[in-house]
Amino acid sequence: MLYLLAEYFNYEGLFNLVRYQTARAGATVLTALLIGLVIGPRFIDMLRVRQGKGQPIREDGPQTHLAKRGTPTMGGLMILVSLFISLMLWMDLTNPFIWACLAVTGGFGVIGFLDDYDKVSKSSHHGVPGRVRLLMEFVVAGIASYIIVSQINTFVYVPFVNNFGVELGWFYYVFAAVVIVGAGNAVNLTDGLDGLATMPVIIAAGTFAVIAYLVGRVDYSAYLGIPHVPGAGELAIFCAAIMGAGLAFLWFNAPPAAVFMGDTGSLALGGALGAIAVATHHEVVLAIVGGLFVFEALSVIIQVFWFKRTGKRVFRMAPIHHHFEQLGWSESKVVIRFWIVAIVLALLGLATLKLR
Repeated sequence: MLYLLAEYFNYEGLFNLVRYQTARAGATVLTALLIGLVIGPRFIDMLRVRQGKGQPIREDGPQTHLAKRGTPTMGGLMILVSLFISLMLWMDLTNPFIWACLAVTGGFGVIGFLDDYDKVSKSSHHGVPGRVRLLMEFVVAGIASYIIVSQINTFVYVPFVNNFGVELGWFYYVFAAVVIVGAGNAVNLTDGLDGLATMPVIIAAGTFAVIAYLVGRVDYSAYLGIPHVPGAGELAIFCAAIMGAGLAFLWFNAPPAAVFMGDTGSLALGGALGAIAVATHHEVVLAIVGGLFVFEALSVIIQVFWFKRTGKRVFRMAPIHHHFEQLGWSESKVVIRFWIVAIVLALLGLATLKLR
């Protein structure tokens, strides 16, 4: 809104700052952070009153988690509110990439909300059936993929190699949808401890803010040998909104958490990262930057596959963060060490921009 207003006044005076994506990204972080901090307490009180018992806690999980009974969930709603408002203020409303990513974020948020609502209303940790949820996610991801691919080519670019990509043709639509859905569910599986998913999402968003800005600049992308995507620089503002909203939520989600993100937030944020990766043609780099999420998802897949085949478990409990809890690590130790891993992986992902 402010960008179009500045454009209307021909960027005169203070409106000239709005011309620059870096300035708007910084303003978006602060706006989303401020909104989240202001609405947080009332939001949490409202959720606590409406949910009563809060998020159901699994009896077969770590026993330390039983103390979290009564903590409200669906805190992802406050993330989405602060994210959407800040984006409406600072983004270029004519950019199709932004609307595709908003479609994924909002669509996955609705799916996650339905899942959370089902769990809370039935006092069960099962929620919406997995197949139904996946079907809805692929519908949303398919629509977003169509919007994104109409603006870019259908190549998958390989890191560490100058502008080398593999042409997928029509199959790229399927690939893009899988990346988006996979990212959403990987973050969802990671969200099992206070602050565990929030900070790695913020770190990944910060990394992709840099990537989006560079990809959107023809001079920088040519110098670095990465694909140039006209208009993708605007996604740096989207990443900034994720960072600001995530930081505000972390204020209330820090141990002991006053509120849980729930599927409402984790699915939405993970899907958003997947959509941004597709739009910037850095899908493979997402697997590096978000390697923590990949590892969490793989631990579940390996555990389920091996148990069905042999009746034995590879890990004491999946996802992998529960395995380390069962080994005797405290929750805070698991969270902080996983944050460190996320930072290292983000730096490795940024290194792919230059090591070519």
